[in-house]
Amino acid sequence: MKQHTFIYLFFICISTASFAQDIELFEQFNGRYDYTAIGNTLNPFENNLDNSFCFPLESSSASLNIPATSTITAAYLYWAGSGSGDTNVMLNGLSVDADDTYIVEYVELTDTLTYFSCYTDITDFIISEGNVEYTFSGLDISEALINNDRYCTNRTNFAGWSIYVVYEDDALPLNQLNIYQGLEIINRNNQEKIIVIDNLNVIDNEGAKIGFLAWEGDNSLNFGESLSINDNIISNPPLNLGDNAFNGTNTFTNSSTFYNCDLDVYDIQDNINIGDTSATIKLTTGAFDEFDVFRADLIIINNIVTVLNSQLPDATITLDNYGINCGDRTVEVDYTVFNTNSTDFLPANTPIAFYAEGTLVGQTQTQNDIAIDASESGTFLLSLPDDIGDVILLTLVVDDDGTGNGIVSEIVEINNIDDDIIELLVIPDIQTLPNQVTCNEGFNSALFNLVEFVQNALESDIEAQYFISLEDLQANENAIINPENYNNTSNPQRIYVKVDNAPCYDIYEFEISVENCPPFVPDGFSPNADGFNDWFNIQGLYDIFENHELKIFNRYGTLIFEGDNDKKWFGIVNRGLNNHGKTVPVGTYFYILNPNDTNFKPMFGWVYVNY
Repeated sequence: MKQHTFIYLFFICISTASFAQDIELFEQFNGRYDYTAIGNTLNPFENNLDNSFCFPLESSSASLNIPATSTITAAYLYWAGSGSGDTNVMLNGLSVDADDTYIVEYVELTDTLTYFSCYTDITDFIISEGNVEYTFSGLDISEALINNDRYCTNRTNFAGWSIYVVYEDDALPLNQLNIYQGLEIINRNNQEKIIVIDNLNVIDNEGAKIGFLAWEGDNSLNFGESLSINDNIISNPPLNLGDNAFNGTNTFTNSSTFYNCDLDVYDIQDNINIGDTSATIKLTTGAFDEFDVFRADLIIINNIVTVLNSQLPDATITLDNYGINCGDRTVEVDYTVFNTNSTDFLPANTPIAFYAEGTLVGQTQTQNDIAIDASESGTFLLSLPDDIGDVILLTLVVDDDGTGNGIVSEIVEINNIDDDIIELLVIPDIQTLPNQVTCNEGFNSALFNLVEFVQNALESDIEAQYFISLEDLQANENAIINPENYNNTSNPQRIYVKVDNAPCYDIYEFEISVENCPPFVPDGFSPNADGFNDWFNIQGLYDIFENHELKIFNRYGTLIFEGDNDKKWFGIVNRGLNNHGKTVPVGTYFYILNPNDTNFKPMFGWVYVNY
């Protein structure tokens, strides 16, 4: 019946169309992996040959048998049928909800027929249940079949289910197992589906296989239905002939009563060669019959699985951490290179490139061979150029020679990157405090209490570090040891203050300087060598007014002493004709002090000498 329906449509259709989700890579497993699949149809007969039924069976069962030496890694439940879908079903009495639903629509004139497939991850359930019989039930497509009788009259009423189990076994070779899934129609309008598998390094073709899950295939409609790899049509006679790939069979159980469902697997070791780096898979339908009429079955492809003995590393990198300092354009980068989900070691000296805003700023390489599922961590110091900016996209790329090219063949060539936005800690603007001026205590220097001055200026008891250069502050070295009693080393002198202010710090600056203050002249002194007040100690004069001149006269106006910065008056006569080198008697003496400083006038007065 369905055969004649399609012939009729072929002649009268103005246009037909189909809408689907592309079959594409869903999961990839690299290592000592293989898979098996179980499932069953819910159609009691092939719908194209027996039109006595419309509605599917309520349930069906299948048994799982995983080798005892194997460890289950992943398991997925698929179910499909006519209509837009039922997303809740039962498996061994467990209520199961779909993780995702694929929809494909086939439009004939003004009539649209919709088909669906759901899948969900049931890994934990399969691990807990193990090798038992699984009964699938609860799939209800009756509403779709009732609302649109063309599913049954057109004989595209179907329902079925399958479980895919990926397992690991140390006895297996190192394989790359790919699961591709979606939902696509191939028919007379879309006669083929092609999938290219790249990034292979086939070491051994023994055990290579390809499997698929498809719906709505009919054994009686064998019009150019083929599965090929690398342009070689593959078959598995007598169950799967080269021109009737989609024929309601299950090669895992050698069953030909998997009505309107196909759960098949093929050995392809004679169709793939050692050293191959890619493989091309093609599924087709459609051929001209003996009457030169083009005919095609409606095939709905759900998933494709390949198992190939390919040995390649797979380098990935993570930016683990980075260190930045205030006002510093160097970045210390901690990173880790991984070789997970791989089937071969990643060789030493695999290049690593560092980019800032797309500009290459550093290169290094791995130090050792990195085994399968192992990693290597490292640290690299980057110096970022000034013209890049302060907010930077930092990108790490493993297997990059600095020109965007890799030198290592990998399983996946597009997962070598990690990046992050980093913001450099820019040198803060320097804040200026009032300058501090004090009296010269000698040789243009004085003691300054820098701590007290800064705390008063900021009105805060902050803790700070003090430096005599901005470079020392930024390098955090040569801090002033005793800022409470600091003796300036130049006049004037600039002081820089560093105050922590996370994540950076604040910078203050001010100038300290000394100036000559008016000398203080004492009223008298007693040069009796008792160690106390033994000389004419004019405070604020010596080593301050270094060019001063001092003259002493007796009460008769006679000059008896001349002094300067190096010659102090201890009451000894050094001028005149008499008493040279002798101590003056008790009495009052007149002084004239010339500071020889343009800011000060000469000073004069009386001083009393007593013993």
